[in-house]
Amino acid sequence: MNRHAERIARELALRGAQVEATAALLADGATVPFIARYRKEATGALDEVKVLAIRDRLGQLAVLDQRRGAILKSLQERELLTGTLEQALAHAGTLAELEDLYLPYRPKRRTRGELAREKGLEPLAVALLRQDGLDPCREAQRFLCPDKGVATVDDALAGARDIMAERFSEDAGLRQRLRQLFAKAGVLSSTVVKGKDEEGQKYRDYFAWQEPASRAPSHRVLAMCRGEEQGLLRLSLRPPEDQALALLKNSVLRTTTPAAEQAALALQDGYKRLLAPSLETERRREIRDSAEAEAIRVFAENVRELLMAPPLGRKAVLALDPGLRTGCKTVCLGPQGDLLHHTVIFPHEPKQREAAAQTVRELCARFHIAAAAVGNGTAGRETEQFLRDVGLDSAIAIVMVNESGASIYSASEVAREEFPDLDLTVRGAVSIGRRLMDPLAELVKLDPNCIGVGQYQHDVDQAQLRRALDDVVSCCVNAVGVDVNTASRQLLTHVSGLGPVLAGQIVAFRNEHGAFRARAELRQVPRLGPKAFQQAAGFLRIPGAANPLDASAVHPESYAVVARMARDLNATVSELLVNAEARARLDLPRYVTADIGLPTLTDIVAELAKPGRDPRREFEVFRFADSVHAINDLAPGMRLPGIVTNVTRFGAFVDIGVHQDGLVHISQLADRFVKDPAEVVRVQQPVQVTVLEVDLPRRRIALSMRANPTPAAQPPPA
Repeated sequence: MNRHAERIARELALRGAQVEATAALLADGATVPFIARYRKEATGALDEVKVLAIRDRLGQLAVLDQRRGAILKSLQERELLTGTLEQALAHAGTLAELEDLYLPYRPKRRTRGELAREKGLEPLAVALLRQDGLDPCREAQRFLCPDKGVATVDDALAGARDIMAERFSEDAGLRQRLRQLFAKAGVLSSTVVKGKDEEGQKYRDYFAWQEPASRAPSHRVLAMCRGEEQGLLRLSLRPPEDQALALLKNSVLRTTTPAAEQAALALQDGYKRLLAPSLETERRREIRDSAEAEAIRVFAENVRELLMAPPLGRKAVLALDPGLRTGCKTVCLGPQGDLLHHTVIFPHEPKQREAAAQTVRELCARFHIAAAAVGNGTAGRETEQFLRDVGLDSAIAIVMVNESGASIYSASEVAREEFPDLDLTVRGAVSIGRRLMDPLAELVKLDPNCIGVGQYQHDVDQAQLRRALDDVVSCCVNAVGVDVNTASRQLLTHVSGLGPVLAGQIVAFRNEHGAFRARAELRQVPRLGPKAFQQAAGFLRIPGAANPLDASAVHPESYAVVARMARDLNATVSELLVNAEARARLDLPRYVTADIGLPTLTDIVAELAKPGRDPRREFEVFRFADSVHAINDLAPGMRLPGIVTNVTRFGAFVDIGVHQDGLVHISQLADRFVKDPAEVVRVQQPVQVTVLEVDLPRRRIALSMRANPTPAAQPPPA
């Protein structure tokens, strides 16, 4: 078994064969959604989470191997590589271990230790390191050389201590033991930079703060790091110095001789000047990386929940982008999301209110409107109330829609391509309506950073964030499936095996030749070769195709086995789809082949029962409290409905319809201890909350989801 596969299998509690098979598929260009959905026999039915973990770990180990190779090359070129060192480097399992082994051989600038060596003091250092009964002062007399700057015994001993300090700092074993102490007992401390008290008020809780670094939550770590980057805070991360020095002395000192005393002085200097700064930098980077990884994970999960929010479906929608002075931009969308009509109404101008009401009633009748979408920005609640007052058919659902990022979409190149002749405000209204119809199809047009569910996303590694978000979007798009005849280029881009170029080719082919009538026609799209077809076909749907399987998640490579199932039951494939009794008679083991096993056959039968099923939840109409429209309407003790808009490590933000989200601190999420808010809430989840506190000057709202709310906990600072 491949060494990396064995290691990953051990770390992820998998079988080595599963990791090797997944690695081979990835190396062959297979996508994560394709592997998870259509290669279960090879991987042992690993889900997307495990496949992603294997992919990412393979990437990390590749970086490790790359650095190992660079170190070996450097040592070979300088003729420093020994068999023992080569073996140690080969077994190093982390970058830190590699760098520890390489440290004594790394090309250096002229350090204090190097200068002492140039003065001929290394033999004195070696003699002192033996810690035997020699007299350090008498021994030092032998190395006096005023011409080299060693005029006194103190000069000689100081130089020898510099050499010893450097040796201690480069000892891989010492570094590892001390590294473990930093990880276990390191204290993260924060103080305000002198003279920055006023400027740094947003970080005032961190002006004199300390906590065990191993227990510091990600949001606090990132907040303190941001404060330091802005020049407002000064951070440090070290274990108690007495513990560190005791560990080093117990590891190094063997006697209590005068020579050992010199070694102890060198050890203390080496720790303070070399070891502690080096390991502090390393440990701070580790907790920063860990905090960033957690922030990215939380952000990605929030994006997943938002993308997988229940869709209204293909129904005609009236969408309004609210405004007070400039009026409400109003559009009518057909069931496919196509723009049928647009206008501007002024429901908040008393003299024009009735005319606006009449226009809305006429539009709803003319276009057979099934639901009205209202942006939740300025005047959103007032516009919602207006719609409820105009006498619309009770069957027309009125829904507030989170419009975060709609203005960014309206000014984007995507919007200009779709609606080159329309005003930005009209494009924004279209986006609001489409978000109600199908959040996933509309939100993929936006950078996820713009949709309002992040926390500290601008403080983390942007390349890692982009990759995580791309993975989430891809997984969501492929889990739902895409109608190839109606999907936008942006939506098709995220389909397994496609990307922006092939997505554009599909749209161009569709525009030139009309709707696809069968999946097989995708092979005619220029540049869409066999590999791309294999990766994408199962996720592309063609409703109404002659072959009903083209509208399902059954992959074309499995059509033959479905046809055989139908023949064995004396039925057509279409009959097999509607006849549950016939499907129940199938003896699946009979259809197992070298390429198709029971996991795939089980998936096929489940898909035949509900072809092209949408994994998203059923859409339910949510309604804010009618009596509350602004923050001034709130009072402690009120029990209100709300929608979760963002989940962070310290709690959840909830929209209660007052243009300002309230915070449910983690301590207020449930009547039990909650370690991770994601255990309790998700983005877009309807909840019931109690108002605990309203801070009007700072526009802060403290909420609780507990059955018996307690006084609000202070939320953490930025």
